[in-house]
Amino acid sequence: MPSDTLLEMARASLEEERDQLRHQLDDLGLLDGTGLEFDENFADSAQVAAEQGEQRALGNQLREQLREVEHALQKLDAGSYGVCERCGNQIAEPRLEAMPSTRFCIDCAA
Repeated sequence: MPSDTLLEMARASLEEERDQLRHQLDDLGLLDGTGLEFDENFADSAQVAAEQGEQRALGNQLREQLREVEHALQKLDAGSYGVCERCGNQIAEPRLEAMPSTRFCIDCAA
């Protein structure tokens, strides 16, 4: 079981990361599902399509990170934080410090 200090640090770090991810998604207009608006009448429609694709890719990456962070926060609330989801062993504290939202111990992550 991770130390109380590590649990407190992990929660603070995860909550801060969650807030930052939500802010980034909101800035992109993706938190509420609307997205940024692009001028469809712009002369270079390929550029518009490329920018929309980049926005979707970034949004998907940010949403996935947010899901991982929220999952880790749920594990903290449930008292199962720090347990590898594959083998059930404890995840080493240095790994949790480096990657607070990790689901797997170093052996199972490889």
